Amino acid sequence: MESAEQVQQSVRSGRITAAMVAARAGVSTATVSLVANGKTAGRVSEDNIARVRDAISELGYVVDGIGSSLAKGVSSIVILVSPDISNPFFAKVIAGVRESLGADYQLLLSVTPAGEFPQAGDVRKLMALRPAGLLVGAPNAEFLDDLSAAGPVVLLDAPGLEAYAPSVNLDVAHGARQLAAHLADTGHRRVAYVDSVTGTATFAIRRGAFLDEAAAHGIAVEPGHIISTTIDVGASAAAFAAAWPAWQQAGVTAVVCCTDTHAYGVLQEARVAGVQIPDELAIAGFDDLPYSATSNPSLTSVHLPATSLGLKAGGQLRRLIEGHRLEQPQLTLESSLVVRNSTSA
Repeated sequence: MESAEQVQQSVRSGRITAAMVAARAGVSTATVSLVANGKTAGRVSEDNIARVRDAISELGYVVDGIGSSLAKGVSSIVILVSPDISNPFFAKVIAGVRESLGADYQLLLSVTPAGEFPQAGDVRKLMALRPAGLLVGAPNAEFLDDLSAAGPVVLLDAPGLEAYAPSVNLDVAHGARQLAAHLADTGHRRVAYVDSVTGTATFAIRRGAFLDEAAAHGIAVEPGHIISTTIDVGASAAAFAAAWPAWQQAGVTAVVCCTDTHAYGVLQEARVAGVQIPDELAIAGFDDLPYSATSNPSLTSVHLPATSLGLKAGGQLRRLIEGHRLEQPQLTLESSLVVRNSTSA
């Protein structure tokens, strides 16, 4: 057991150990471990529990859960790989993941700058932490082939990649088709599309489903009326400002954006240009972010259940980590169109 002087020196250095707590409480380190990990039932007296808790509070002791887990061969860390954390959509996904994992796991984010996809080599470096599991958002096949991760893995919003791992996907095509039909019903015949430079399957499906349904309803989306930017309000606004004079001359009356973030930039720049929305130009997006209901005008958007995506994916991963069999390895959440003032007066 450490002496009082040794304890004080360690406190001053900021290194608090279980032995120090034991010395302060007058118990063994085994007793400290039982109290700190909530395993006192039938093993530790109420008096000793109280003394240990007081010592923990006084010294500011924190259990080294990661170190303990690593000694067992796996940590309590769950890694979430995301291609673009700048998109507010992912804040809701992360909230869902955290809720499903609970206090037993720590969530570690592996992210890259906007428009850049994570490199498998970077993620493999994190595997040295021996994570309990891995969540990968909007991956591509090349990344998954290169990663070759061992252990539990669940994919989020990864259509077409179900063979790699259990996944939770969004039926973005359904909402895209609804949006095309809505624009046709409100009289639009020439439409532009603002896409993302992030090369992930979900954006290709949004674009493809919308263009196919638009063509079926007699809506023209010319190749020159499709542009791509990072998921950033300023980038989208600048790209729209450069393209709008030619689009206006060509008779474009609606702009569909692959995310609400892109749409906010178009809304902003359209107002600067004095364009009347939706009388002169209708604008719509994907994601249905919270601000879309209160923007000026409110934004028509394809609702994607981001929080549910995180909840379901985190829940699936937790079941795998804890050794349970998944009854449904592949889950799909439905999208839906929310019509607001940016397309319908």
